[in-house]
Amino acid sequence: MNITNLKKPVVLAVLFFLPVLFLLFLYPSKHNYKTLDIIKKDIPELSNFVTKEGASIHLENQLTVLGFLGETPMDDAFLALNLKELVYDKFRGFKRFQIVILVPDSAREQVELLENELNQYEFLEYWKFGFGTKADVIAAYQSLKISTVLDSSLKSADVFIIDKERHQRGRLDDRDKNEVKNKAPIYGMSAYDCLEVSVLKNKMSEDMRVLFTEYRQKRKGNFNSTSRRADDLIGDEKK
Repeated sequence: MNITNLKKPVVLAVLFFLPVLFLLFLYPSKHNYKTLDIIKKDIPELSNFVTKEGASIHLENQLTVLGFLGETPMDDAFLALNLKELVYDKFRGFKRFQIVILVPDSAREQVELLENELNQYEFLEYWKFGFGTKADVIAAYQSLKISTVLDSSLKSADVFIIDKERHQRGRLDDRDKNEVKNKAPIYGMSAYDCLEVSVLKNKMSEDMRVLFTEYRQKRKGNFNSTSRRADDLIGDEKK
């Protein structure tokens, strides 16, 4: 066989194996995924809350987005709609994901109206409303790491991420790289404001993705738990 006849198979072989070699170089030798920070441990179970059908609601073994829409949830339906479009629709297919909105018993009629609005195009299977007394709602809210208080109707625009072990997740250090570079004071993020589309679309979506990846890595048995956000920024600060 002459050299000309060899050129074509050699070129094809090179074109096939180069991308494979490139991917092998990129593949990490050690899985070391950084986590979403735990900002408060052992959030109490929602033992005093039930759905409208009377079923119990659990945080344990669920990845929960927890919210509070008060006595008149229809007055702030846009908060729920923002949460549905920017968070629920993105993560509804993930295992053990749920959105739980806590309201007082007096909100039942308004919740029914809001559910009709939310379920207009499809039934929200992983979205639950939990009913309890006013005292129950306040106690559940105060059990979280919070920077705001519920208003007089027991509503908050903030929602919270609770992991399968009932730990509240968020960011111990929410400074961006420029703020770190300029040595701005450290501040965290314990809640996500449903009024701010950019917060739901960027920060909360990113943090939920990180949390789901963490649990996926744990199931595979190749997860090494370290702090995600704080470590990254501390490293940038030292540079």
